[in-house]
Amino acid sequence: MKIFLAFVVTLIWHLQAAAALTIEITEGATGALPIAVVPFGWEGTGNGPGQDIAAIVSSDLSRSGRFKPLPVSDMLAQPHSDAQVEYRDWKVLGMENLVVGRIQPNGSDGYLIRFQLFDVFRGSLLTGYSIPATEGDLRAVAHRIADIVYETLTGSKGAFSTRIAYVASITGADGKKKDTLQVADADGYDPQTIVISSYPLMSPAWSPDGLRLAYVSFDRAKPAIYVQEVFTGKRQQVAAYNGINGAPAWSPDGRQLALTLSKDGNPEIYVLNLHSKGLRRLTDHYAIDTEPSWSPDGRNIVFTSDRGGQPQIYQVSSSGGQAQRMTFEGSYNARASYSPDGTSLVMVTRQGSDYRIGLLELGPRRSQLLSTGKLDESPSFAPNGDMIIYATKSRGKHELAAVSLDGRVRQRLTLPGGGDVREPAWSPYTRYNRSN
Repeated sequence: MKIFLAFVVTLIWHLQAAAALTIEITEGATGALPIAVVPFGWEGTGNGPGQDIAAIVSSDLSRSGRFKPLPVSDMLAQPHSDAQVEYRDWKVLGMENLVVGRIQPNGSDGYLIRFQLFDVFRGSLLTGYSIPATEGDLRAVAHRIADIVYETLTGSKGAFSTRIAYVASITGADGKKKDTLQVADADGYDPQTIVISSYPLMSPAWSPDGLRLAYVSFDRAKPAIYVQEVFTGKRQQVAAYNGINGAPAWSPDGRQLALTLSKDGNPEIYVLNLHSKGLRRLTDHYAIDTEPSWSPDGRNIVFTSDRGGQPQIYQVSSSGGQAQRMTFEGSYNARASYSPDGTSLVMVTRQGSDYRIGLLELGPRRSQLLSTGKLDESPSFAPNGDMIIYATKSRGKHELAAVSLDGRVRQRLTLPGGGDVREPAWSPYTRYNRSN
């Protein structure tokens, strides 16, 4: 109990030091769908909830680049239910869709949030839900509403209810730089410090259930791999062999980690069974093999190797066997991972002296560049496959960026005050953040 309380006190101190990421849309998709999200009506006494649900929903949809929300100041009316909607008010403004809602008291400390989504030009209701919430749940409910709207109108799952992990560098009370592993909502809010260290933290990776993070820590002046529970802080060291212990990657069933270890000489890919602690060597080559990533079906693992003379992407069966080269364009391709549907790979590719984020479609073997920076790295797919988050260096500092799969929507994610942030990892869908 004392250990748990000490962790909670420490976590609260860390929370005070953490700052929310600021997200700036630097480029939106041409032809974004016009939509109006009307401020939700409050049907109780007093000031009502402490969060503006409609503003959060509107911000989420805007950040996706797929929607162009109408400013509240331009609205001709502010209905809160279907009976109050006059479609002509929204047609004259060129709105294709409309979201309205109302909030009612629900018990002593709760709310009932009702919302409806309309097709303006057809004059029809598309969907609507009633969702109970507490004060602390309001942002989560708003993200869930945005997910439902997004999926209803695009046919693709939303990812607004998911989270991102990243490493941020801060200056401690002693004036020294420290690394922190942080987890925040996908919109950068509610950052939580999971680990703080005077030594480097690297390679955070989410478990498939979204409840644990694997990462590399240099706490004892040498690399070791840990698995840590996000909500409790409980952590376990799972690999601390001589030499390199790096690049953990979860199997889709959450039972194994693919790792880079050099305990037998050269860096090779190994698979660790987390239950039995059994370790299985997957590659055996005199070159450097590193940065493994599992296919969504668990059958294959891609990794980076310089066995051909320069870093390229290779694939090997997760049960072992001969590795096959996957990339042939360019002199440098590294840090690959599969899209959620397994049809493409995102990676870091060199273009001249610049390092960019590239996408390789596995069917037609088509490749494209998605980023435009000089030092872009650590790409990670959103769980719906629509966006990719990555680290970049811009304006003299390390920050995060995101780009849509077609390259038309771009965002910049920065820490206020000029802090450095890197090594992003987008969480999977879990039972806590599914929109249906």
